[in-house]
Amino acid sequence: MKQALTAYSCMTGLIEPGDDMTDRIIGSAGEAGGIQDGDIIVIAESALATAEGRVIRLSDVTPSKEAVTYAERYQMDPRVAEVVISESDEVIGGIPGFLLCLKDGTLLPNAGVDGSNAPDGTIIPLPADPNASAARIREEIFERAKKSVAVLVIDSRTHAMRLGVSGVTIGCSGMDAVSDCRGQKDLFGRTLEVTRRAIGDCIASTAELLMGEANECIPVVIVRGLDIAIGSGEGIETIAPDECLFMGAMKKKEE
Repeated sequence: MKQALTAYSCMTGLIEPGDDMTDRIIGSAGEAGGIQDGDIIVIAESALATAEGRVIRLSDVTPSKEAVTYAERYQMDPRVAEVVISESDEVIGGIPGFLLCLKDGTLLPNAGVDGSNAPDGTIIPLPADPNASAARIREEIFERAKKSVAVLVIDSRTHAMRLGVSGVTIGCSGMDAVSDCRGQKDLFGRTLEVTRRAIGDCIASTAELLMGEANECIPVVIVRGLDIAIGSGEGIETIAPDECLFMGAMKKKEE
């Protein structure tokens, strides 16, 4: 009999710069009966970035001319615009309050820089290398708890033409974040040619339901019972902008 799919909230307390995130995860897993082999440990990026010392004081930021221009155009704090630019590979455009950016092969608002759940006068970029952070935490859990797990680092994102946010995986270690369904048959015997399942993003959205977006203080969720191979798979696979339906259409329209 298959184990029931279960998700457990892990209340870690307020995360501070320099905190040992792995210790916080292990220490908060009591309600889940501790960490078990096969668990998927899902971590909110803002808490992880805070522990890794990524908190930026706006008073320490000097805006460039480019940042001032973007800030005037999109009604932003020029200091925030400066940090967003520095975190971006490319700025595509924007709307009031936000720049639409390319970063590490993904399209996202403000390059992931966020002021929510950050101390007054500060903002928090994404972890510098979410995949490396996921791999490190996975290794530390194995060393300290002797359990083989997968680790996902997640963020909440908007999606094209949809109201609201849902979860997306930005860092992965110990599992395949995407499952390739090409070659399988549909209900009528047709072969699937392009379908891939974003398993990491589906798990991220499930975890987001427990984490919340406000003052819940639940930056870690343990997902247990999912029939998925643990141990293989590293990183997040992205596609080139010209292969993306949304970016490809935008670029073609510009031409």
